[in-house]
Amino acid sequence: MGKLYVVPTPVGNLEDMTFRAIRILKEVSLILAEDTRTTGILLKHFDIQNKMQSYHKFNEHKVVAQIVDRINAGEDIALVSDAGTPGISDPGFLVIRECTKANIEIVCLPGATAFVPALVASGIPSDHFCFEGFLPQKKGRMTRLKTLAEETRTIVFYESPHRVLKTLTQLSEYMGEERYAATCREISKVYEEIRRGTLSELISHFSMNEPRGEFVIILSGKDLDKINNKETNK
Repeated sequence: MGKLYVVPTPVGNLEDMTFRAIRILKEVSLILAEDTRTTGILLKHFDIQNKMQSYHKFNEHKVVAQIVDRINAGEDIALVSDAGTPGISDPGFLVIRECTKANIEIVCLPGATAFVPALVASGIPSDHFCFEGFLPQKKGRMTRLKTLAEETRTIVFYESPHRVLKTLTQLSEYMGEERYAATCREISKVYEEIRRGTLSELISHFSMNEPRGEFVIILSGKDLDKINNKETNK
């Protein structure tokens, strides 16, 4: 029986690729790629000459059984997404679940995930947090925001540039415009930028400066200011 390797890839700077990840991608029988064009650039950069197969949210249900059969037959297969760790707001969960059901060994390499550097660099407490990823675009969005308004832990969101201002505005409506937050964009890339401030301040900034690049939004939990003031007065 073969193995399924879950291989993180850089979210920006290609130097973030690990030696082990390069070796695995060279040794496996097949690489499952969210977008073969994007992964092709990565493979070419590291001189990895290996077969790829598309694996994304639109075809995963059709091909997952075939993948499990190939691993059961003895092939080692690697799973990558366009950037970061597969399964974290990217395709991957389904094939991992089916492999676990088939008692296939899964090896997940440590590596790049966008929210970790964003959370650490935000200056907002990172000892307790919840990861939300992308909010629902339509159905259930407002219900989710209402629930999260009561969350006392730091909250982590992913967002695309054309929805950042809308999301910050809605967070302000449900959490209050003085809630402290940070926006982190283009992590590990040339134009990496972190902005910190109240939701009101961030909304003002992005109303005047067009958001560019992929974003991570770090939002402080409810009553963080009260907790900080209490600790300061001890």
